[in-house]
Formats: sequence, structure tokens, C-alpha cells
Amino acid sequence: MCEHLGWVTLTGTAKPAACLEFLQRLQAAGLLVLPAQRAKRAHRPTPRGPAPPRTAVEPPVEESPVAGPLSALAPVRLEVIRDTALATQWDDLMARWHPLGFQGAFGYRLRYFITAGELRLGCALLSGAARAVAVRDDWIGWTAQARRQNLPRVLNNSRFLIFPHVRVPHLASQVLGQLARRARSDWLEHWGFAPVLLESFVDPRQHAGTCYRAAGWQLLGETSGRGLARPGRTYHSTPRQVWVKPLGADARDRLCAVSGAAC
Repeated sequence: MCEHLGWVTLTGTAKPAACLEFLQRLQAAGLLVLPAQRAKRAHRPTPRGPAPPRTAVEPPVEESPVAGPLSALAPVRLEVIRDTALATQWDDLMARWHPLGFQGAFGYRLRYFITAGELRLGCALLSGAARAVAVRDDWIGWTAQARRQNLPRVLNNSRFLIFPHVRVPHLASQVLGQLARRARSDWLEHWGFAPVLLESFVDPRQHAGTCYRAAGWQLLGETSGRGLARPGRTYHSTPRQVWVKPLGADARDRLCAVSGAAC
């Protein structure tokens, strides 16, 4: 079914999980009846040798105050999280300290630790973009078809956290600038295709977006504060500032392109 409908990722991989979810929604709406699931075959586990040594997990974050000028720190770096144990630790820290908490990441995503030498200073997350944002979509100028095709090339900086015990002026903007420079190559290496635009949403009641502005991001306006959670159900929230960072001068042209023709 994925093959016949062209239901594949940008790298050409089939999307069976999304296809199954779609079929289940059709069944729930009374439009079709799916066959009963086949019983899974019982199987005996094959004997295995000694378990490989577990990856060493770094100790919890040191919560001693980190303060002073940025120049006094070791070089600040973004560390891509590839190890499962470190990803769990990242999740715990984000859930503990981010104002929105954290319930887990799904789909395309990349977790980062923000480090300086042996110090961990914060966390960042890149994930899939919001499906529809009026000010962003107007700024890009894409058609509905172009948006469906190219939305995966827009990444959402959906979580950004400098730990509360870290007080280093200009650290956040330095990290955001580095994130924009790294995102394209990191995403291409990990997921097999290159993004062309970053977006982020900032609650103006909590933050002014100063670090995004200092890092060269552009403020487009605000969200409407309402949207469609799923068919038949809407949601309301506080309007958020919409910030974007093109990853190339031709970002909008590339997002507008459909079948090789730019809009």
C-alpha cells in the first residue's frame, strides 16, 4: 500500500506505521473492516554468548553554579546523543528543568547536550516542524502541495534549555548560532536528507526571544493561539512568537519547489 500510494519518506523508505494508523482510523470511522491480526509465532530464543559490556554512562549533571564570561569556559560544543542510556539521561534532565517538561520525542529528532569541556551546560532538541503556521507559511510562500512535500525539510527547535545553575551571558545565542551551522550536516548524517529551515516558538510571557535575535534568527510574528489537534477537535493556547533561521540563501525557493519547479 505504501508503494502504490507513494507513502515514503524523503529517503524513499516506506512508512508502514503511518499507513497502519491511517487504516485504523478508517476502520474507526466505519469506512472499512480490517482483517484480524495474525497470532504471533512463539519462538525459542537462540542461545547467546556473554553480554557485551555496557556503555559507560556519565555521572549526573554537576549542579554547582557555573557563572562568568563566555570566554572563561572551555570551547562550547553541541554533542549529538546517539547512546540510549545518554538519551534517557537527556530526557530526565529536560523533564526536570524545562518549563514545558518533556514526555518523549517521536519521529525525526536529534538530541544534543551543550558541553564545555567536562561540563554539561544544557540541552537542545531538533524535531519535525509544526504542520501549519500561518505567519511561517505566508513568509515561505509555498502552496499546499509544496508544504506537504517539503515540510520534513523544516526542523523545529522544539526544546532549548540552559540549566538553571548556569549563568553565562551570551551562551544561549552562541549555542543557537552553532546549532544553525550544525543542523544541516548532522541531520543529513543521521536521517539521510538535508533541512533548509529552522523554526522555534517562544512564549512572550516568559521570554523576549533575545537570544534568537542575537543568533541571527528572524521574528515573523505570532501564532494564532488556536489550531486543529485532530479532525473535529481544536485546541487553544497562548500565542507564541515564531522565529525562523534559513540554512541557505535559497531556503524559501527550495521549500516552494514542487517536481523541480519553484513557485
